[in-house]
Amino acid sequence: MMTQDLYVVTGATGHIGQKIVEGLLAAKLKVRAIARNSDRLKALASKGAQTFPAHLDDTGSITHAFTGAKAVFTMIPPNYETENFRAYQNKVSQAMAASITGAGVDYVVNLSSVGAHLPDKLGPINGLHDHEERFNKLSAQVLHLRPTFFMENHFNGLPMIHKMNIYGTPLRADLRIPMIATADIAAEAVERFKKLDFKGKSVKELLGPRDYTMNDVTAVIGKVLNKPELKYVQFSYEDAEKAMIDMGMSANVAGLFIEMQKGINEGVFKPTAARSAKNSTPTTFDEFAKIIAQMPVDLGKPSKKKTTAKRR
Repeated sequence: MMTQDLYVVTGATGHIGQKIVEGLLAAKLKVRAIARNSDRLKALASKGAQTFPAHLDDTGSITHAFTGAKAVFTMIPPNYETENFRAYQNKVSQAMAASITGAGVDYVVNLSSVGAHLPDKLGPINGLHDHEERFNKLSAQVLHLRPTFFMENHFNGLPMIHKMNIYGTPLRADLRIPMIATADIAAEAVERFKKLDFKGKSVKELLGPRDYTMNDVTAVIGKVLNKPELKYVQFSYEDAEKAMIDMGMSANVAGLFIEMQKGINEGVFKPTAARSAKNSTPTTFDEFAKIIAQMPVDLGKPSKKKTTAKRR
């Protein structure tokens, strides 16, 4: 009797990973879900997934988790408190690369980012450049998904919006940026796993439905939250960096995020190809904002207490 192929998903309790697990299960595929928090994996186990609690920098555990897999979804989870984020990214990347080789995995769908073709000037995204370069040396078939700015990033502004009636970041108010809902990234990964139609080392950018300015998204958020006067404010890099550190980020991580935001403002962060039907995804920000409208007022309430942060 032929055994069913196994698909392994790292970061399985995050915005993207959870939807990938659910999509693969809906397609009647065999799934093993990996995440750091065993309690959060229970919901996926109840839906039929195998679960495997582990840290992705533990080569022995991850090799064991990848063993028997036809294909794996890889991503580098956040660690906003580390004193050297690039070193952390490389450690996780090295462990997963060694595990893919050690377990003999045939196919890899890797979460990267727009801008990962560049070695510098984009902070944490440059760590994904290193990650892609490392995975390109593997014998497995590797597809790098390069999504753009996550619509979910706007969740971070909700406490400010509810408490101060403004929305602010260091990004320019009028700068047009492609933005994507993470559900669309997950849907792309599920389709690629179902078809396994990629060979060698390849890249696919995912650009959302269109470009938006921060003024655009602020207007939509104001509408769904019944705050029609909500305005966007561009913060200084210095003030934003201090606020990140006050919320629990290490100085190193905060500095890298400021570098990334400067890169976005200066046009460094941009796709390598023009928008097309192939790299556009369906969920508009107006549709996505329905999720924001249903969120509790205290979502993401800032705290100086050091905790493990979520995926961006």
